[in-house]
Formats: sequence, C-alpha cells, structure tokens
Amino acid sequence: MTTTQNNNAPATGTGTATAAKTLAPTAWLIDLVLLGALWGASFLFMRIGAAEFGALPTAAVRVAIAALFLLPIALLRGQGPSLAKHWKASLLVGVFNSGMPFALFCFALLTINTGLAAVLNATTPMFGALVAWAWFRERPANWRLVGLLIGFAGVAMLASRSAGLHAGASSNAALFAVLACLGACLCYGISASATRAYLGGVPALTTATGSQIGATAFLALPAILLWPAQMPSLRAWLALLALGIACTGVAYILFFRLIERAGPARALTVTFLVPVFALFYGAVFLGENITQWMLICALVIVCGVALSTGIVKPGWPRKAPA
Repeated sequence: MTTTQNNNAPATGTGTATAAKTLAPTAWLIDLVLLGALWGASFLFMRIGAAEFGALPTAAVRVAIAALFLLPIALLRGQGPSLAKHWKASLLVGVFNSGMPFALFCFALLTINTGLAAVLNATTPMFGALVAWAWFRERPANWRLVGLLIGFAGVAMLASRSAGLHAGASSNAALFAVLACLGACLCYGISASATRAYLGGVPALTTATGSQIGATAFLALPAILLWPAQMPSLRAWLALLALGIACTGVAYILFFRLIERAGPARALTVTFLVPVFALFYGAVFLGENITQWMLICALVIVCGVALSTGIVKPGWPRKAPA
C-alpha cells in the first residue's frame, strides 16, 4: 500500500535532495508520523467495513471515494492532460496498486486481526525488491538477500501459530488470510515496478488519481454483484468514508509531500510505523489481543525489511582494491 509511488521519486531530481537538506527535520517527521497514523487506521476501517459490506464492496467503495476526492484536486492543479495521456498505464497500475491488494486485505481481515494484517503488510518492500530483481535484473547485495530471508522467516514464524485470529476462526482460514495478505504485498511490489517502467517522470498526483480510477473500474462489477442484501449501518459507511478520504486520498498526498521533503529512502520508513499504529488502534477500539509472539515476529520482520531495503546497512568489512 505504500511502495508504488516511491519510484516516482527520481522525477523530482535534485529538487528533492535540496528540499530534504534545507527543510527542518521536524517538518518531515510530522508528515511521517501522520502518514503512519493514517495508514495504520486503514486496517481498522477496513475491518469495520468488511464485516458489513463484504471484502470486494469495501475495497470498491474505498477506491471510488478516493478517486472522487483526488480527481478534482488533480484537475485544479492542471494535470488533466497528464491523466489523459497516461490513462492506460495508470489504470493498469491501479489494479495492482489498489484494486487487488485492498480486496485481499479486506478478505483477510474477516479472519485475522488488524495488527497481524499490518505486520504482514510490512513485507511490502521485500516483495518490491524481489519483483525489481525479476523485472529489471537488479540483484540485491548479499546482505540484502540475508534481509529477505530474515523477513520471510518472520512471516513463517507468524503463520505457524494461531496468534491474532478472530474468535472461532479455523487454522485453515488463518492460512488463507495470511496468503491473501502476502498476495496483496506482492501486488504492491508488481505495481512499484510497473510504475517505474511505464510511468517514470509522471507527476505523482496523476499516478495516484489515475490508479484510483482504474481500481474503481476494476472492482465496480464484482462489488455490484456481491453488494450486501441488507443496508450496512451508518458506522460502516462512516468507516469507508474515512477510509477513502483520509486513509487513501489525504494519505497519498501526504506521502508524495514526504518524498519531496525528505526523499524516498526516509519516506519508506513509514512501513515501520504502520504496524505500531494498527496494533494500537486494534487494541483500543476493537479489543484485539496483542500477544508476545506477534511482537517477536513483528520485530524479526522489521529487521528483515530494514536490511532488504537498504535502510539499515551492516558495517561489514570490505576488501581493499588491489
């Protein structure tokens, strides 16, 4: 949910680096924390919405609201011609960036807790590295490969126990829920490489708006066919409204501003904040249980992500050139 637009960062050129150097650290740190809080809350709202709407309708309403929110902003900023020029690539990216992963996470949240889903979402940068390796033949350094192994070991540890399940959920349902979360993260990785390949240099707001429109078109028919027979409650509608506007529309704008202010590497660290906020929201508002095993696995996954993405680089000694 967080990595697709990272690849637009090169388009900002030296301006991003200059902004990151001249801006006070507290400015982009505030954006970072706000973004982590918004994306952490998305799991809470998805669970509330999916319980009454179902997985596909929840995802469809989310992206439709986000598209309606972002489109006027894009047009007011004069990006209508850019949307028209790149509509095919934007729609395709939207399927993998929003349509499929949002639906998969909503499906998973019918079985597992919000904190567990958010911890699994933290593997997104690892999938992005794997897809980039396959797509662009960019083989990661050896220590980044170690990070990939550590991260996926953490996922295996998390999936090996029934921690973070809803009451009455079976182990088979839990397995499918975990696979759905990992499938969503793989979609994010594919969309990141697709954005880099087909939308390089395109304004970030254009990509975000076009992708939400594409996701809406992708999910519209399945959502209509699976629309709940009983009208969902006002609580569920308000959750989807917050999900579409705050956790998608506003969050994307905030994310792009963070890239401009602090650079893509620092923006990527929001991946570590999202599970923290999601665990907190789930415990406070939904009464979800946070087990010690979940926290241990989350720490292992975060360490793996930090290594595999290059955010943390081990100080291994290197041989001096001959």
